[in-house]
Amino acid sequence: MKVTEILPGSPCWAQLSSPDLEASKAFYGGLFGWQATTDPDPQYGGYTTFTLDGAATAAVAPLMNPQQPVMWLTSLSVTDADAAASRAKDAGAQVWMGPMDVGPLGRWALLSDPTGAPVAIWQARQFAGFGVLDEPNSFGWIDLSTRDVPGALTFYQSVFGWQVWPNDIYPMVGLADRMFGGVMDMGDNFPPEVPAHFTSFFRVADVDATAGKVRELGGEVLHGPLDVEMENGPRLAVLRDPQGAVFGAFAPR
Repeated sequence: MKVTEILPGSPCWAQLSSPDLEASKAFYGGLFGWQATTDPDPQYGGYTTFTLDGAATAAVAPLMNPQQPVMWLTSLSVTDADAAASRAKDAGAQVWMGPMDVGPLGRWALLSDPTGAPVAIWQARQFAGFGVLDEPNSFGWIDLSTRDVPGALTFYQSVFGWQVWPNDIYPMVGLADRMFGGVMDMGDNFPPEVPAHFTSFFRVADVDATAGKVRELGGEVLHGPLDVEMENGPRLAVLRDPQGAVFGAFAPR
């Protein structure tokens, strides 16, 4: 759907940090049909916006330092970045960068939630974020993997007002009665050194074809494709691009 309003507290942007902008532009352009536009202003260091049929769908930026992980980062919409960062800190989050102005576009901060998952907050000015959501080849879901599901849910409910649909295995979250994500207990499924993290999932028309295309383009299929065995569960796959960033693809059944 074309986005006309992004509710405060909901995902508003997905940004990839990559060591090779040109390779990332080629991979995601080939996979999702995204068009890439790089900001010519040197202060933004090659920041590139992806669009789908003219609507903003994601971005890729160069690594700021060699230690920065290659990853997709979710931003959550807020009305006041400074107040939201303060609330998050009081609730146990670590604020790593900002809040800071990003030119006239908005105000941004980077934090990790109390369970260790990195997440950003975005106060929109000239740029609100997603121009399209939940259509084939656009962002559609966030998955939080954590070792403290109750703690994570309490944090996002108190700081961002998330609703929770309880489930013993995979509680789902959203706003205004619309689900946009879920929370998974990492348990023994991940090595102990792997921190809590969000995975960005993009909706596609055909998960199996997308997984095949990822391999064709030099990426990896880490999990699936498989059908989620729950009511109205989608078909999904967890994937890794050639630079090492993990993301997901899903399609309703």
